[in-house]
Amino acid sequence: MPLPPLVVAVPGVPYEMREMLERAVLPDLAARSGQRQVIASRVLRTWGESESRVAELLDARIRALEPAGNPTIAFLASGIEGIKVRLTARGDTLDVAGALLDAEEAEVRSVLGDLVFTNEDLPMEAEVGRLLVAQGLTLAVAESLTGGLLASRIVAVPGASAWFRGGLVAYATDVKVALLDVPEGPVVSDAAACAMADGVRRRLGADVGLSTTGVAGPTEQDGEPPGTVWVGLAVGDDVSAIRMQLPGDRDRVRQMAVISAMDRLRRKLLA
Repeated sequence: MPLPPLVVAVPGVPYEMREMLERAVLPDLAARSGQRQVIASRVLRTWGESESRVAELLDARIRALEPAGNPTIAFLASGIEGIKVRLTARGDTLDVAGALLDAEEAEVRSVLGDLVFTNEDLPMEAEVGRLLVAQGLTLAVAESLTGGLLASRIVAVPGASAWFRGGLVAYATDVKVALLDVPEGPVVSDAAACAMADGVRRRLGADVGLSTTGVAGPTEQDGEPPGTVWVGLAVGDDVSAIRMQLPGDRDRVRQMAVISAMDRLRRKLLA
């Protein structure tokens, strides 16, 4: 007598255990039982919310899937690279499993919206590059607290020379003023971030300028606590800046500022 279909999403099993079950245990059990179903997975990469918040947003969807257990949803926290949402489906053929994944991805995206930045194994900067190329735009960056980390990640993307004009690391205040027309006054500010983004866009002849300025720590600057980051964005004459308060030590703040700045640009390009 054939065994019943294997159920991946067992109520009470932590999400992190499901990935281990799906990868290692279930395929072996299926083979032993004579089942020959295909198991396929897809990973959606997100940025902008914590793992607990992403799980909260998707809780109703996960509960809806649990009776059948196909497909399933699991989470993987990836540090400064955000939260990965892993979809896994079973089917008699790869096409059947793929169709289930397509449908579930649409459901998840309808809930998470632009928190999802790709369904491929690619970093944020690659997605930003794809959007820039699609819109025929070039990018230049001006960095203070990130000290070149932003430009370094960008140039690691194959083909970045097609859309990346270059970057300026303006760490000292007088350099910001001289090279990027930053006004006198606090450099951890809206005005400084806007001036840096617009200044580097004009200086390097780019369509888009992106800037980072802030306090990585360990002490405050301009009356602002460690973790304070301003990201400036200039798309043509449209110039704006947003303030963020990022957690962690000096290195973590700088790393998170980089991907947060790229995410800010990504959302602008999508809009």
